Amino acid sequence: MAQYELVLPKMGESVAEATIIKWVKNAGDSIDSDESVLEIATDKVDSEVPSPVSGKLVKTLFNEGDVVKVGAVIAIIETEAASASVSAPAAAVEAPIIKEVAEIVSAPAATTVQSSENRFYSPLVKSIASSEGISQAELDKITGTGQEGRVTKQDILDYVASKSSGKPSTSAAAASTEAPKAAVKASAPTEVKITAPTVTASNGDEIIEMDRMRKLIADHMVMSKHVSPHVTSFVEADVTNLVRWREKVKKEFEKREGEKITFTPIFIEALVKAIKDFPMINISLSGTQIIKRKNINIGMAAALPSGNLIVPVIKNADQMNLVGLTRAVNDLANRARSNKLTPDEISGGTYTLTNVGSFGNVMGTPIINQPQVAIMAVGAIRKMPSVIETPDGDMIAIRHKMYLSHSYDHRVVDGSLGGQFVRRVADYLESFDVNREF
Repeated sequence: MAQYELVLPKMGESVAEATIIKWVKNAGDSIDSDESVLEIATDKVDSEVPSPVSGKLVKTLFNEGDVVKVGAVIAIIETEAASASVSAPAAAVEAPIIKEVAEIVSAPAATTVQSSENRFYSPLVKSIASSEGISQAELDKITGTGQEGRVTKQDILDYVASKSSGKPSTSAAAASTEAPKAAVKASAPTEVKITAPTVTASNGDEIIEMDRMRKLIADHMVMSKHVSPHVTSFVEADVTNLVRWREKVKKEFEKREGEKITFTPIFIEALVKAIKDFPMINISLSGTQIIKRKNINIGMAAALPSGNLIVPVIKNADQMNLVGLTRAVNDLANRARSNKLTPDEISGGTYTLTNVGSFGNVMGTPIINQPQVAIMAVGAIRKMPSVIETPDGDMIAIRHKMYLSHSYDHRVVDGSLGGQFVRRVADYLESFDVNREF
């Protein structure tokens, strides 16, 4: 008999740890190769961890709710192999990691911290902050070296070490230099703390606890409205040619390409063209620095069967033709519904599209998906009476029309840019060639 050490696998470039949601298998249970052992969650997506070997689960090294570092040993599986699959040196390296993470997740929480404004904190960072008694204010001042300025495990450990030694950290030094400037001000405005109202349930009311994903969505939406002053511009687009073209080619398209063509890839194609015309829509804001994105990565909001929302991302959408966009849209939408997306497939978006028309809505005022600065909602396509100008005079005709709603961050996108952009998207949709080949 041999023992196989099951490790928490790498789940994406920006994912360093995950929370154990549920052990599907318990100690003593038999496991087949590729069978799911546990369910995990990151701040991006939930997924399952399968076993690469067959055998019996001997021991689980973490509890449900624990935060575990990628690469850490999470369970021991007894196999029929003649020798151990993990060498002694490798096991010796993993042991301190297990002990370190276990101490972090088991330590009593002294302080409650949460993601705030435009900063996200991983479960591991929150756990360290709580166990070390680091307040929300302190955490918000720590300079992050991770992706998009996030505070990493090393950042917070360095802060704790500098705090214990009495040496000012980089963050603390930066904060101290701001103190004289603040003192010069005659009177700083008092910060208004906004708290949610206390709600009590009445007799007969049903209380439903939010699931993990809904809590993340709620925090993200509140943060976005708090960070970005939202403005929304609307235009009406006549998409009659587009509708006629799709109706004409959809059967042949599916037969030749093996894919059903919806309106979504056509909307994304128009978005990409407009972004190339107005590249300052494809940006992010970090403090007073504007980050102009090189890549055009379009997120598409997708409703899940649970009622929650997820936003898979089409990377480098400007490098795809309509067939490629159709394949990407269908693939991501299908895997989103079956919870098969990877963390990398729902990160890195630079602009987001949401289709409220799929629910029969004519328009909406979407909330910006941070750290992006704009988002577009497309409404339902409806037959409408419309005035058509002809050489012989005006006439009334039945046309297919829809509304486009463009919400943008007024800190960096003014009404001129925001309005011109949505108008340009409408222009591309209206000028769609009804005789276009695919």
